[in-house]
Amino acid sequence: MDAVWVRGVNGIQMHHVTDLQDAGRFLGNAAMALRAAHVRTGTDRYAGVAAELKALATRVRELEEEARSTMHELHATDPERFVRCRDGHEPWPGEIPAGFIPRHTCMDECLYHDRRVLEAIMQCTCGGPVCQACEIGGKP
Repeated sequence: MDAVWVRGVNGIQMHHVTDLQDAGRFLGNAAMALRAAHVRTGTDRYAGVAAELKALATRVRELEEEARSTMHELHATDPERFVRCRDGHEPWPGEIPAGFIPRHTCMDECLYHDRRVLEAIMQCTCGGPVCQACEIGGKP
C-alpha cells in the first residue's frame, strides 16, 4: 500500500496545488544543485540532467497554475463547497473521492485562544463537537 505524506496545517485541508508547489520547488532545487556540480566538476552530464529537470519544473509549474485556477474558480462559484473542502469535510474537486476520510480537526488549536491571533476571535474553535473523522473512525 502506498502512503502519502500529508502536510499538517492547523485548520485547513490542503488543496493538491500545495503538492505541486512542493514538486516544482524540489525540482528547481535539484536542477540548481546539478548546475552547481557542473560548475565544480565541468562534467557535461550534470548540465544535461539539470536542463531536463528545469524543463520538468516548468511543466509542473504549469500544472500548479491549472490546479490553482480550479481552486479559485471553486471559491468564486461555490463558496460553501470551498469551505467544506478547506475544512476537510469533503475532497477537493479533481481529487479522488473513493476512500476520502475527513480531516481530523480535534487536535487543531484555536487561533484566538491557543495562538493569540486577536483577529481570529470570530473563528474560535473551542468547545466544538467531536470532528467528523472521529465520528467515523475514531481518534487519530
